[in-house]
Parts: sequence; C-alpha cells; structure tokens
Amino acid sequence: MRSAAPFLAFAMLVAGAVSAQDVADTAAVENDGVRWFNAEGIPTFKVEDDGTVDWPTFSGYRRYHADCHVCHGPDGEGSTYAPALKDSAMRMDYYDFIGVVASGRQVVNAADNQVMPAFGTNPNVMCYLDDIWTYLRARGADAVPRGRPAKRADKSDAFVEAEKLCMEQ
Repeated sequence: MRSAAPFLAFAMLVAGAVSAQDVADTAAVENDGVRWFNAEGIPTFKVEDDGTVDWPTFSGYRRYHADCHVCHGPDGEGSTYAPALKDSAMRMDYYDFIGVVASGRQVVNAADNQVMPAFGTNPNVMCYLDDIWTYLRARGADAVPRGRPAKRADKSDAFVEAEKLCMEQ
C-alpha cells in the first residue's frame, strides 16, 4: 500500500492551500544517517506507508511540545496568542524560519502585536530546530495527524552523536 501523503499534498496544491514549491519541498530524497533532506538539501520528514515517522520528526514533535506549544498551540495549530506554525512552516523559507527562531521577531502596530522571543542561545531549541521544522512541515502537509505519532523509527547512533555534539557546545 502506498502512502497517502503525496496524494494529500497534491490535493492541497489543487485546492490552493499550498504552492507547488511547498509540495516539492517535502519530498525526502536523501538521508545522511541523522535526518532526511529534500532535493534542495533542506531537512524534511519521512513517513513510511504504515505511518511510521522518522526519528527527527518524532523528536520535533517532542521538542515542539516542550518549547513552542505554550504560545503556538498544540500540534502547531496556533492560538489566540500566536500563529499556527504548521501553516507558517509551509509558507516560510527554511532559512527565514531559523532566523526568526534564533533572533526573534517583533511586529507591533495598530493592527498587529506579535512578539516572538529569541531562542538562539537555547540549546534545547537550537539543537533540535531541524527536528521542529520537519515536524511542523509534516503537520502542514497533513502527513502527520494531530497528537503523538503512533509509530516512530528508532533513534540512530548518528542522531545520538549529533545531539551530543550540539548539546556540548
């Protein structure tokens, strides 16, 4: 049985929910032993036919709910306080996403009041930022439903080593 994710992405494209760029960006084409990347070398998610998510996407779920959901709502759905990051991750460039998380953002005017704190010195966020990105992209593409992913791949030795190196800096 084939995964429904490509068909869901196509349906979202036809409905105008995402752009062609967004759909193409989610295709996992290469793995370096730690995580999956798309054709442009941007981290992406991988969901197997049986619903098993790759470890970094599962880690992103955990890290998102540890550090982001307080403002942005559970499962990237947004809140009255902050936007839905599952939607933002589908519209934003990967590097812009990193910049906003690392440096923060402040937009305050008569029509808007957005204040995102900077997390650039927080290793509990920055060491897992690619994981958070892939989780939010998986949510935005409807490849992963709300809630804790039911199945996940095991954490690789390479992921353990990368995590250790990042946290020791």
